[in-house]
Amino acid sequence: MYTWISNENDRAQWQAFVDAAKEVDPEFELTLEGPSFEDYWTKVKTRMSSNDAPSLLTTQAARAQELDALLAPLDDLAESAGIDLGQYNEAMIGGMTVDGTVRAIPYDAEPMVLFYNKALFTDADLELPGLSYTMDQFLDNASALTSGDAYGLAISAGLVHLGMSIGFANGGSPVTDGALSLTDPKIVEGLQFSFDLVTEHEVAEAPAAVDSEPAAQQALMNGDVAMYVDGPWMYQAYADALGEDLGVAIIPSESGEARGLIQGSGFGIASNAKDPEAAFASVMAITTPEVIGSVANARGTFPSIASEEQQWAEGKAEDNVAAVTALAENGAPLITTPTWNEVGSQFSQFATDGFRGNRSAEEILGEIQAAIG
Repeated sequence: MYTWISNENDRAQWQAFVDAAKEVDPEFELTLEGPSFEDYWTKVKTRMSSNDAPSLLTTQAARAQELDALLAPLDDLAESAGIDLGQYNEAMIGGMTVDGTVRAIPYDAEPMVLFYNKALFTDADLELPGLSYTMDQFLDNASALTSGDAYGLAISAGLVHLGMSIGFANGGSPVTDGALSLTDPKIVEGLQFSFDLVTEHEVAEAPAAVDSEPAAQQALMNGDVAMYVDGPWMYQAYADALGEDLGVAIIPSESGEARGLIQGSGFGIASNAKDPEAAFASVMAITTPEVIGSVANARGTFPSIASEEQQWAEGKAEDNVAAVTALAENGAPLITTPTWNEVGSQFSQFATDGFRGNRSAEEILGEIQAAIG
């Protein structure tokens, strides 16, 4: 299977699916290969077009449109195998549908959340954020938690992180009716807010232009920053580092109400797979309710099958579970366009200017919209 493997945490997650499937069928085998998440979207088309391409590949729901030509339709295979696709998260199935056909089976349906260090909040005599959290409260907390070389939060330079999540929580969308809408006022305001956290409020360090996400994640795990926006797929890694000090809150918004930007990933079959039926059997082996529940329990991924949510919640703090669930139940999937990789690449080129205060979010997003939209 061709997938993204940025670090050992990624590899452990994929291996968890294989190990859970082997509990049912000890002879089940699945070989993993692939580059980092950042490189995956530029390399997947070349790799999957080669003569020795793997039969399986992964995609985000947000990228299914982009990988249209690589992903085989699964509807007929599912019907022949007696598989009810209705058991999977409806929003994620919608995100995995291209031209009326399902192209991947989702294993998660995960809202972006605000991870935070409870001990740092408590030491600063701050109330812990939770199910209601405004942007003003967030900024006040970040300011109180910033001192000297210690920052209130870490920020990644990628497009779909803090700024996009806040814009989405405020009712914006980067894509409307299948077309780019990067200049949606709420999306622009959300991105500008993230820039201002660095340039004006100085509660976060400017992220590096390349590979900023691993550094930001490590800063949270090391206790160097108090907050960072990420997905529940990182829950276990953060829990391993912070233990009982790991907190989860909703994404801050103008109203303080929960609205989640939901991302999900899934397993698909290569359009050039030599044996589609065998490939589909492998996909189904790693997407049964039992396997999805097992991985949700072991790795912290929020499951795409509602009946397995309790497996995910087991052993986690009740307030953390409540925050993730609130965002998942009051959210919508990030659906993009076939040009989304180009959008992300251009934003990565321009983001440094935004975090240095050289250009505004309106200028950057407007230029990308004009060039690609």
